[in-house]
Amino acid sequence: MGRFHLILVWSLCISLCLLLCPTSAQLKTNYYANICPNVESIVRDAVTKKFQQTFVTVPGTLRLFFHDCFVEGCDASVIVASTANNKAEKDNPDNLSLAGDGFDTVIKAKAAVDAVPQCKNKVSCADILALATRDVIGLSGGPSYSVELGRLDGLSSTSTSVNGKLPKSTFNLNQLNSLFASHGLSQADMVALSGAHTLGFSHCNQFSNRIYSNPVDPTLNKTYATQLQQMCPKNVDPDIAIDMDPTTPRKFDNVYFQNLVEGKGLFTSDQVLYTDSRSQPTVRTWAKNNAAFNQAFITAMTKLGRVGMKTGKNGNIRRDCSVFN
Repeated sequence: MGRFHLILVWSLCISLCLLLCPTSAQLKTNYYANICPNVESIVRDAVTKKFQQTFVTVPGTLRLFFHDCFVEGCDASVIVASTANNKAEKDNPDNLSLAGDGFDTVIKAKAAVDAVPQCKNKVSCADILALATRDVIGLSGGPSYSVELGRLDGLSSTSTSVNGKLPKSTFNLNQLNSLFASHGLSQADMVALSGAHTLGFSHCNQFSNRIYSNPVDPTLNKTYATQLQQMCPKNVDPDIAIDMDPTTPRKFDNVYFQNLVEGKGLFTSDQVLYTDSRSQPTVRTWAKNNAAFNQAFITAMTKLGRVGMKTGKNGNIRRDCSVFN
């Protein structure tokens, strides 16, 4: 009878683990070793070529990865194009500002991988996006790191699935922490991932409330606020783009955090990381220590890459990243 109970308890433990244990255990850095052994160098070469054509490749790809993972998980569902019968994720208003160069980077890398007979239709668009993201970070001076692989591409992409899933530029720390926690990411992970704003640009409507409020947002550096008003007059062309990092906009570094200390965070959701006493110590530490920021960023990106991973019947490998098979 004791042995029966032991087997029953063991079976229950296994069942619970299958239900509750993270699927990240199925991801591994050498996933394609016997399937497409040169996949990393193939993707890196394609990304480098794209990078040499336009720097927008960097922030475009990095932002694409983040938007993809936060909505339906890291499954390349954000790349799927809308059809007559389905408005896809990419056409949700929150995704309309995603740079086309990010999508193009993944599509070109996928074509390069599939040009190798052994690799054709063997590597998911989701994994290619994860690899390309690591590569653009490195190309812009950021850290290199091992990418866990083995994701499948998602089987669904709808515009409505985006609603409420992405952080807003007006969020306070509680809102940021809550959203990131829903994906298993800590406050430190959130602050580290916010550091990606060391690259890229934004449109004026995302921060105009700060520079045209009465008074001007007091957490904003006065000189910086004046500069922003000059670049973004009230009746501004909505297509005008402003660098997220006014100091080193084309370099992945910790200057983003130095900017926050000086009151030069572009979004409310950036500056709050310094003005809120709960996250300020982290900002101060990384403003002084680039190596510490890089390590925290790698940790956060690895955890982000595990979010909502698709396996088995929940996904497949798309022949064309923008179209379901």
